[in-house]
Amino acid sequence: MTYLNAVLPEIISEQIAYSELLRQMTLRDLILRYKQTVMGFGWAIFMPLFNTLLFSAVFSRIAPIDVGVPYPLYAFCGLLVWNFFASASRFSVNSLTGNASLVSKVYFPREIFPFSAVIVSFVDFMIASTVLVGFMAYYRVGVGASVIMLPAVIITHVAFTAAVALLLAMGNLFYRDIKYLFEIVFTVWMFGSSVLYPVGRVGGRLAFALALNPMTHIIDAYRAVLFQHAWPSMTFGVTGVGAMALLVVAWCLFHRAEFQFAERL
Repeated sequence: MTYLNAVLPEIISEQIAYSELLRQMTLRDLILRYKQTVMGFGWAIFMPLFNTLLFSAVFSRIAPIDVGVPYPLYAFCGLLVWNFFASASRFSVNSLTGNASLVSKVYFPREIFPFSAVIVSFVDFMIASTVLVGFMAYYRVGVGASVIMLPAVIITHVAFTAAVALLLAMGNLFYRDIKYLFEIVFTVWMFGSSVLYPVGRVGGRLAFALALNPMTHIIDAYRAVLFQHAWPSMTFGVTGVGAMALLVVAWCLFHRAEFQFAERL
């Protein structure tokens, strides 16, 4: 705790001092991501929309399930939330190793790289959210008073994503196996989250393991405040506190290890 009290203000103030560099890195990554593509930012909308149509065909016709709202709306929301988390994590894995010359030669807060990946993916998330609004209008699903909790849900979502991004970026520098295991782990993780179906319907011992998944509680919180006119569950409150704590711990670990980064490249 003493270490956190001493280091946390330092790394936050350092990040503020280099905020312009973070902005420039984010702009660079945004341009590079969609450079020489015909659709540009349209890809941020196309992928969750395509997957929604695909899974809607399965769960609405072949193996129908009742989720309380039109299934395409349910699925698109889950995929939208998951895609932000997965995309930010995917780009964060190689964010340090892909910028080896900068990491090894110039000093600045190295967390700028994974944070830039998170911000770029958040821009995609906000663009694709316009389609979610369109889905809600099409299915005539209005919002209620619970929507005031949406900023808290988004903050928790971003905090958890940023924490995982820091850990993945740092971990891949020390153990290159992580980038190879990433796709496998995240594919299993997605189907273990309430992205496409309510995991609460799963019984047995597996139900206990799935209940520990933070992404399930974050996704369910989005649906609660947007579709169900309900407040997020108490479990989401625990998830929010845990996400903030994980971000602080991950950031401090990243800061402590960053002086070894140049040796690992």
